[in-house]
Amino acid sequence: MRRNNSLWKTTVVSLSAMMTVSMGAAVWAASTEKTTQESQSDQVTEENSETKADTKDTENQTSEPQSAEDVSDSSENQTEECKITLSDDGILVDGEAISTDSESAVYAGADIVYYKEGQDSTYGAGNEDDGHSEEEAAEHTVVTITKAGTYRVSGTLSKGQIAIDLGEDSRDDESAVVNLILDNADITCTVASGIVVYNAYECGSDDTETATKDVDTTNAGVHIILADDSENTVNGSHVAKIYKEGTTQEDVDAGNAKKQWKFDAAIDSLVSIAFDAEEEETGTLAVNSDNEGIETSLHLTINGGMITVNSNDDALNANEDGVSVITINGGVLTCNAGGGQEGDGIDSNGWIVINDGFIVSAASATSPDSGVDSDNGIYINGGTVLASGNMYDEVSEDSEQAFVALNFASSVEAGQMFALKNADGEIAIAFSAANDFKTLVYSSSELTDGDYTLYEISSADGVAVSGLYTEVTSVSDEVQLQGSKGAGGFGGMGGAPNGEPNGERPEMPDGEAPSMPEGEMPSMPDAEAPDGQNAPDKEAPSKPEGEAPDGQNGERPDMPEDISEEASSVFTILGISNAFSRISELTIESSEAESSTNV
Repeated sequence: MRRNNSLWKTTVVSLSAMMTVSMGAAVWAASTEKTTQESQSDQVTEENSETKADTKDTENQTSEPQSAEDVSDSSENQTEECKITLSDDGILVDGEAISTDSESAVYAGADIVYYKEGQDSTYGAGNEDDGHSEEEAAEHTVVTITKAGTYRVSGTLSKGQIAIDLGEDSRDDESAVVNLILDNADITCTVASGIVVYNAYECGSDDTETATKDVDTTNAGVHIILADDSENTVNGSHVAKIYKEGTTQEDVDAGNAKKQWKFDAAIDSLVSIAFDAEEEETGTLAVNSDNEGIETSLHLTINGGMITVNSNDDALNANEDGVSVITINGGVLTCNAGGGQEGDGIDSNGWIVINDGFIVSAASATSPDSGVDSDNGIYINGGTVLASGNMYDEVSEDSEQAFVALNFASSVEAGQMFALKNADGEIAIAFSAANDFKTLVYSSSELTDGDYTLYEISSADGVAVSGLYTEVTSVSDEVQLQGSKGAGGFGGMGGAPNGEPNGERPEMPDGEAPSMPEGEMPSMPDAEAPDGQNAPDKEAPSKPEGEAPDGQNGERPDMPEDISEEASSVFTILGISNAFSRISELTIESSEAESSTNV
């Protein structure tokens, strides 16, 4: 199993210290009527095209199939929240030992879906590192929720998983909703996701013709709610793509192998999902993953709570091409995709819409990824955002709140601090990033029209959240910087990295790469002239008299005119969209030039 224990850790401060953050999260009732749907099926239903590499299928968790009538007959109403107490010594449901009957609202005993080690290429697309032994999988306990309702989870499960599966018919049932309250819950799964959602109500549509950035997940089938004053942790793994039973080598070689399972994240949902907080919004959630952090097959909304995600790939991901929307309406969100070799902080195959909240997002230091990355557009309408990476995925000019994109002349080391001052010399913010970066996006209601100066500093005194300092009173060791207004120095602006479609790395076709033909490589012919011909002299022919056209004298031709302005120590913010490139230490020439201009 791949696991990285050196992931960047973040200490989350109290919301009361953050005067500028508006939280506004929804508080969900502790009483919800249960539906009549139940159960898990061996048969799978695919709702998404197999050509969408990262879109989850809609299969149900493995168990004996049940008809809708069977489920209806065994249903009962629930008017109070159900309490699930986790423990390695025995799990309790409302104070009683958990049932092993799959017709119960909550039961233990379902087989966990994981990638088996030692399989051939007809089993799946995983590699040796993705595989797990049967013994390791058997050590895990799956706690399955089969009926709609409100469930409060507490305690520790060191090898296990919370699974939500209301039956395949629940996707179209508006009452098939689960409110999962995490109240000092600690869940660790080493072979798969720590929390996985197979089936619940789907409030959205995957229709690309009607897709929009404005989605409403108020009625999402699953709400994960952070209890007040609780500290919650989900440590999870992933499940590499497993093919459907009966897949042949011919299917694999031809690229026709069909997916049965694939879960990339520590918290993974096949339906739209929302994160909320109770009234005081003091609950925290730490998500640690050996692959992606939190992923959904359609929409993901964060309304509140203090959430920290450490991942080896994308920290947040919504993966329905051209449709998915990640919406942030509040909360304190820290995303760090720096545990592996690649990954965006926040990645949507559709849109990203930020309306409120306090967001710090860092992409991998070693790949051309972004703090915020989307295929259809990024909109910042409110809140505070600090997003760092090595590529700038353009934020829309139609955003409602001003933002500034900063591109540095060279890579900036993780932890290096900066301060931004307004025209009065007051420190607007100070910041540092969790990982090495070259490009950074900052947005806040405090960023207003006017002239600013940027400094490299060694320390700052203020309210710090994940490397972003507000209410800064002082900084140390200032070194003034300069930059050019415009986006001439940005890499990957407005497009996918390295020409990859949709901003994602395409999956390689299933099967093995063809081998090279046996035998030795042919030798190159000797540099001798054919018989009867004299070899040319070794001296190069002289150039004809006259002047060569531009660019032909061994010099590089002039490049097109850069859209950036000359370097300046003044960073002027005007309107919604602002970009500065080639940021570096202020030179004497630039300083003198500005002084003479101002005389």
